[in-house]
Amino acid sequence: MTGASEWARGVVIVLACALATGCTSRPTGILRPIEATAPGAALVDLLVATTRRPTDEVGVLFSGERGRRMSLTAITVSIPAPEHRTVGEVQWPMQWPPNPEIEFATVRVRPVEGPAETLAWMRDHLPENRRLMIFVHGFNNRYEDAVYRFAQIAHDSGADVAPIVFTWPSRASVFDYNYDRESANYSRDALEAVIRRAASSPEVGEITILAHSMGSWLAVEALRQMAIRDGRVAPRIANVILASPDLDVDVFAQQWRSMGSDRPKFTLFVSQDDRALRLSRRISGGIDRLGQMDPTAEPYRSALEKSGITVIDLTALESGDRMNHGKFASSPEIVRLIGQRLVTGQTITDSDVGLGARIGGVAMGAAQSVGSAAAIAVTAPIAIFDPGTRRTYDEQIRRLGRAVGNTIGAATGQ
Repeated sequence: MTGASEWARGVVIVLACALATGCTSRPTGILRPIEATAPGAALVDLLVATTRRPTDEVGVLFSGERGRRMSLTAITVSIPAPEHRTVGEVQWPMQWPPNPEIEFATVRVRPVEGPAETLAWMRDHLPENRRLMIFVHGFNNRYEDAVYRFAQIAHDSGADVAPIVFTWPSRASVFDYNYDRESANYSRDALEAVIRRAASSPEVGEITILAHSMGSWLAVEALRQMAIRDGRVAPRIANVILASPDLDVDVFAQQWRSMGSDRPKFTLFVSQDDRALRLSRRISGGIDRLGQMDPTAEPYRSALEKSGITVIDLTALESGDRMNHGKFASSPEIVRLIGQRLVTGQTITDSDVGLGARIGGVAMGAAQSVGSAAAIAVTAPIAIFDPGTRRTYDEQIRRLGRAVGNTIGAATGQ
């Protein structure tokens, strides 16, 4: 009976989201370019690769159905000036034409044909550091959803990269989960080809792959295929970031092993209150999803320590997303962490941000008030579970306990 109740609650959540989406539906055709943007607006140039079927509908470009070949398009998105928007949010147009002063807008759209034009786009848009980022979206996304969301992430993160979007066929319906999952499967060879083309370009330095939700399976599967074909993942692929990965933990373990010893650095964003992954777990036979695991619990803790994978736990982070499935993109702190630290290959540890730093601070400051210990949970919404620092975690907790005990004793005279 408990299982049936959980399933019913999951269905209610999905239906509620479907109804909410319907009530706040966005206009179609927003990728139709406008003639001019607004003063102070930022322009983000994207290369968009897709396995979707083209459509003649004005401003839509590609549907949710599967195309026979991969298509590439160069798109420029205008983002309002900082005083007219909130970091972490996409200001969707209410109608066409949009108001570029307060809304995202499309400025240019140009088809890119063949490897030569693709490499030319990369040469023209690579920064001095020669870094490139490939974004793979998740379940329930239209073509324009992927384009505008990654434009927002690229802009808000401050990442000094050439941004590429890989968007696979999604019908953008909560009731088409299985279609989307098979579409991700359908697209893995095409994504591998995009990654391979970028990794083989002499102009490209380091590559970061950022994948969300169901797109995480697609991204890791493409890397696994590359490793099987070539005996290793291309060395230019330095970082892989999986945000809320809708990925069976057992499948991920096999994919991980198939990559061999020369793997990129992996970082996972997880949240145990992710309602979308809770439902996915039910649909997928009750197997834990990678993005909902507790990295402090066994067997995950020991496995993570051995693997060298860094996990950033966002469970306590407040989010405007009712499903708690898109925290990585909507949180200003997280998008900046991606752009300024993870893309550059820097190791993120407890001492940088999160629980570890605050535990240490409280433990060493035993003269602080008793209330400071309780404040840890409030002031540390982000916890970093890095294999190198996890070994000291238990000792930090013990030190915290001793510090609190000493503080209470001093306050009570005992």
